[in-house]
Amino acid sequence: MNLSHDLLKAQTRRHFFGNTGLGLGAIALAGLLNKNRVGAALTPAGQASSMAPKVPPLPGRAKHVIYLHMAGSPSQLDLFDDKPTLKKYDGQPCPKELLEGKRFAFITGVPKMLGSPFKFQKHGQAGIELSQVWTHLPRVIDEFAVVKSVRTEQFNHAPAQLFLHTGSAQFGGASLGAWATYGLGSESQDLPGFVVLTSGGKTPDAGKSVWGSGFLPSVYQGVQCRSPGDPVLFLSNPAGLDTAGRRATLDTLNRLNQFQADAIGDPEIVTRIAQYELAYRMQIAAPEVMDISREPAHILEMYGARPGFVPDSDAATDPRVAYKGTDAAFANNCLLARRLIESGVRFVQLFDWGWDHHGVSPGEDIVNTLPIKVQQIDRALTALVTDLKQRGLLDETLIVWGGEFGRTPMAQNSPNQPYVGRDHHPYATTMMFAGGGIKGGQTYGETDEIGYYVAENPVEVRDLQALMLHLLGLDPWNLTYSYQGLDQRLIGVEGKAKIPQSLIA
Repeated sequence: MNLSHDLLKAQTRRHFFGNTGLGLGAIALAGLLNKNRVGAALTPAGQASSMAPKVPPLPGRAKHVIYLHMAGSPSQLDLFDDKPTLKKYDGQPCPKELLEGKRFAFITGVPKMLGSPFKFQKHGQAGIELSQVWTHLPRVIDEFAVVKSVRTEQFNHAPAQLFLHTGSAQFGGASLGAWATYGLGSESQDLPGFVVLTSGGKTPDAGKSVWGSGFLPSVYQGVQCRSPGDPVLFLSNPAGLDTAGRRATLDTLNRLNQFQADAIGDPEIVTRIAQYELAYRMQIAAPEVMDISREPAHILEMYGARPGFVPDSDAATDPRVAYKGTDAAFANNCLLARRLIESGVRFVQLFDWGWDHHGVSPGEDIVNTLPIKVQQIDRALTALVTDLKQRGLLDETLIVWGGEFGRTPMAQNSPNQPYVGRDHHPYATTMMFAGGGIKGGQTYGETDEIGYYVAENPVEVRDLQALMLHLLGLDPWNLTYSYQGLDQRLIGVEGKAKIPQSLIA
């Protein structure tokens, strides 16, 4: 049976002319792009690797991204957005106009207003407000643009995380890291272009879809690595198989896969071949890059990193009740992120779980647990910015910090709630950006006197996505992938986004 012949017979006249046109265009485009490619890797079939580095179509400032996502959403009102008026109303019933017609995840009835229990102080030359829970961040706050006017369309964790990272509140979209590597490829041929590191004891509510490739070829999906042990599960050779045996096995498997690719024409088979080859190269490269014990003692101290550290929270039913401020998982991941971009990885994403402070359990208390979470990240985040700057990498590395939405100015009023907490709030939150073409040392946007609505310079999720792509030298409106009859974009098929120019240096 000749599968290729049967496939051709099944093609309609429309398919024939459509594919022919695309093929000629692809040949021309490949010829143009190959002039600008640097060290394009080849698959066993001799085809240029889709992960080879590409020259961006625009003059981008950032070559790499380190995205620090605080899963669960930290309270902007207790970390960045001081509201003296809200403190004045603390304990009073919430006005009905703030409740009518609104959708909340857990609030019922009439909750009470909740002023922050923490004091605030201005820091740096720009006088940026920070809560007293931050100890180290004030030293580098002038490197950041603190955006107080971010708002989203979603008010539950999984849809909000999906919308922020994939441009769609439903499963199946391609993540930001996947779009970045689709548009730019990777500078490393021995490591994935998109690496994911997690901490906090759990993965985000939306699961691994927030770093998936969606409708893009699977070669662009994020590869989750671990700090202790093997960086990737099953990367090491099993007992009884040496490197030569692994190479012989892969060569045979690649020939079988190539035979199938020639017969069927499925591009995912070619991707599979490339991924097997990448895994083989990673057996040498990944353990060396992921070994933070190679770092000097003063660098480990600066980050608060501890090689091989496994937190007690990883084994707890509720990780939050086992958190300690000295837990080093996030610090290890920050140091790994720096090592990864030094090795040519395009996009590194850190997901830190445990920022969902509703006040209904010991691990969800703003007064006690929020300061612990800040202590876990404060030193490492500050060290990451400092380390990148002293190595000359900050200007080409975009750092993003934030959650999926904000927290309410009123307390969550669940029955018998013993702790202080806030509900989900899509109407305003704070995110921070540094390096990679960002104009630091500024506060951008403002909220109203109680922090409920954005009052100045609103920034939508689509705008943030457009900003990040733009800084990478990618056109958010022209970076597309044809799927289900539409030109899919990270910013949505409608292309409704604007780039906040005041955030760009």
